[in-house]
Amino acid sequence: MMQAVDDDQTVLQLLGNRGWAVFLDFDGTLVDLAPTPDGVRVAPGVIEALALLAERHGGALALISGRPVAQIDAMLAPLVLPVAGVHGVERRGADGQFHVAATPDVAPVLARARVLAAIYPGLLVEQKRGAVALHYRLAPELEPLCLQEMTAAVQACPGVLLLHGKMVLEAKPAATDKGGAIAAFMQESPFAGRRPVFAGDDTTDEAGFAFVQQAGGQGVKVGSGPSAASLRLASPGTLRAALLAAAVSPTSKE
Repeated sequence: MMQAVDDDQTVLQLLGNRGWAVFLDFDGTLVDLAPTPDGVRVAPGVIEALALLAERHGGALALISGRPVAQIDAMLAPLVLPVAGVHGVERRGADGQFHVAATPDVAPVLARARVLAAIYPGLLVEQKRGAVALHYRLAPELEPLCLQEMTAAVQACPGVLLLHGKMVLEAKPAATDKGGAIAAFMQESPFAGRRPVFAGDDTTDEAGFAFVQQAGGQGVKVGSGPSAASLRLASPGTLRAALLAAAVSPTSKE
């Protein structure tokens, strides 16, 4: 379902409401997409705004990303937040405890993706804990070939699911997703007892939208495209503006 891009004030109010738990995707949501994963940049003021919002929410602010936790930490340093990485395979709670889910063997997928990348220099293979991403943003004409090869590789790996994101195909454990990661956070302090809001931009975020809305919260789709999210923002820049405004707002609803 396509909604009008007119939910800026509603999202601002949710981000500033101390009774809510805030969950944010990273790429395409908090930061603009780049040709390669290591090419993204965190805009000025974002780290400071996240720190202020986390404090305002009593620590109930977490990032839910497809990236490994270590990458998120490096990009937000010196700020350290609760983070779920690799779509929930890795998760660090507010208490600092690190959780790692069991993962199936994705070695056959990795081998096939690397063969493709060796033949076609425009392709980029990203290896993660229990997951493999094949990026074709620099060679979009190769999408059909990449889809064919990755689909075949995943079909030979029990317990592995193929996600089709923005110019990327990712093989990941079928048993973990962003909805499950948010659900785990919501069982822990300081998230427990709050209503969740989750902002994301891609098909990989739909499981998160489904969970938070079933839990009485709100999903926020950033950018265009069909989504089950109840709210929508035009772009990562719009979300960043809302974050900055909520961080410096003198009052918050309880």
